[in-house]
Amino acid sequence: MVPTGPYGTWPSPIGPGLAAARDGHPDHLGTVGAEVWWTAPRPAEDGRRTLVRLRADGREETVLPAPWNVRSRVMEYGGHPWAGDPLAAGGRPLVVFVHFPDQRLYAFEPDTPGARPRPLTPLSAVGGGLRWADPQLHPDRGEVWCVLEEFTGEGPAELRRVIAAVPLDGSAAEDRSAVRELGGDGHRFLTAPQRSPDGRRAAWIAWDHPRMPWDGTRVLVADVPAEGPFTGVRQVAGGDRESVPQVAWADDGSLVYASDAGGWWELRSLRPGNGGFGPPRELCPGREEEFAGPLWTLGSAWFRPLAGGMIATLHGRGAAVLGILDSETGELVDAPGPWTEWSPTLAVSGDRVIGVAASPRSGHEVVELDTRTGHARVLGSPHDDPVDPAYYPEPQLRTFTGPGDRDVHARVYPPHSPDRTAPGEELPPFVVRVHGGPTGRAPLALDLGIAYFTSRGIGVAEVDYGGSTGYGRAYRERLRGQWGVVDVEDCAAVARALAEEGTADPARLAIRGGSAGGWTAAASLATTDLYACATVLYPVLDLETWSEDETHDFESHYLHSLVGPRSEDPARYRERSPAHHTDRVTAPFLLLQGLDDAVCPPAQSERFLARIAGRGVPHAYLAFAGEGHGFRRADTLVRALEAELALYAQVFGAARSDVPPLELDT
Repeated sequence: MVPTGPYGTWPSPIGPGLAAARDGHPDHLGTVGAEVWWTAPRPAEDGRRTLVRLRADGREETVLPAPWNVRSRVMEYGGHPWAGDPLAAGGRPLVVFVHFPDQRLYAFEPDTPGARPRPLTPLSAVGGGLRWADPQLHPDRGEVWCVLEEFTGEGPAELRRVIAAVPLDGSAAEDRSAVRELGGDGHRFLTAPQRSPDGRRAAWIAWDHPRMPWDGTRVLVADVPAEGPFTGVRQVAGGDRESVPQVAWADDGSLVYASDAGGWWELRSLRPGNGGFGPPRELCPGREEEFAGPLWTLGSAWFRPLAGGMIATLHGRGAAVLGILDSETGELVDAPGPWTEWSPTLAVSGDRVIGVAASPRSGHEVVELDTRTGHARVLGSPHDDPVDPAYYPEPQLRTFTGPGDRDVHARVYPPHSPDRTAPGEELPPFVVRVHGGPTGRAPLALDLGIAYFTSRGIGVAEVDYGGSTGYGRAYRERLRGQWGVVDVEDCAAVARALAEEGTADPARLAIRGGSAGGWTAAASLATTDLYACATVLYPVLDLETWSEDETHDFESHYLHSLVGPRSEDPARYRERSPAHHTDRVTAPFLLLQGLDDAVCPPAQSERFLARIAGRGVPHAYLAFAGEGHGFRRADTLVRALEAELALYAQVFGAARSDVPPLELDT
């Protein structure tokens, strides 16, 4: 007989160290010849990311030992940080990568005995220096093309971005003037140029303040001369109200791109003709699914053209599965396998499609689809079960009703353990988990950070509130001008529904979120009395200061769409901000902050705490040196999980001895 124990008190083999070790996943995948390479997290090595290669015999090999950290800071969220060529180093592989601490580009010959990474770009003492993202190797020209982010002053917005060519011979390592600027200086933001199959043209995406890339972008095409900058730059797609997050060339010279002009991110193409392009052609119309997503990091790849007019593409509604699309007939055939969540980091090599995929029962793996046979298999970073899978939660995909009878999508993870059950009439505590962004969504994938709580008897509900991606542009734009309103209402609608239907204990509801999710969690405490407590991670708390000079350039005008132009209604910025309504906060909370956060700096949290001090609200503040926006180090992740569980144990009245007590100030 399974023992009985109150919810929240159950023992679990999923410890905080295990959850921390599985935090993060393979990303930034690519091919070097026939080999597959990717970046991988190393939480136990100060949270760095390394570069991994998969040898022909199936062995995974770490290419760069500590302290090398392969990660870009362009737009703070970075982008694809490496590129490789199998023959560029005298017939041997050459890899170019960005090293996080100094943001320089380095070249490395991994198969050359005794070789060490050598710098390709100089340092700059001005502001944030020189930063590089999404390198594109062109050995035929002896250079690598990148997005260059160059600070011109000390402020976070004193910068420029251009498409730049860096010589591979190292001549620019100490000489900025040796870096050639190819174009892009007329726009605030841009992606790396994609070179056409014949090498004569390049295509990229650009946008400007106050728009975010999911609001409107422009697809630009230019001619590539033998020398000098790009010429003949012209716009071929996109606009102020059309978001194009990716472009790619097909082998026949067509330009394939994802556009939300029809209300969903769908695939379109422009065929060459008469020296230009013909009209846009929809490749898979009428499905009401997303074939792309929000462009948070440069180099994201939701699709890749294959030979013969076929396209490997992610698609779905509130999820992302892999399919092969016939661009002529519109037929779309999904890849076999259990994977429900593919990351936007697809790569192709001949008939092979390689990606990073996960499911509710497995973590992120490197997966290969052979398009000739239709067979899919795990290539690298294979999932293994560190505990009995019976401890994993099973998601329930649900749609709730919010204010005005609007749909609110969510994933509900009830408490579950194979060796404990709760007393007959007891209802479980539940944590409403709010994703960041806010232009994003919750992934449909195994997360041991969720299982950590559900296996202990605490339910979790992940809410894709209005403003989330994955459900079309209209759903995404519900948050336009309504941040701090619609997100709060939708999360509350899910929490109330769970309580009213008898799934959750109405007296033991919590809300938890990081970044934009932290904003929603804090705003919920200030505007509702629904939650017994909250966990708030690296949040936005004061719109007035965050919109001025307390965040980075990329999101510095984000509030223009989320809240409204400040010049039109400045009072709204104060009215919406939790930092200006601390007198309304009465529930206990835990606030977690990285001290190196350039997106939501510690000043946001510190002002909030100063205003709540002495008001009798139980709270704890944990700040972590060396952590930025999102925690990466194993010891930080462990402490954060333990503190969160300790908060819930105290507030929910669940006796636990497996986590340090959390001291709450008032």
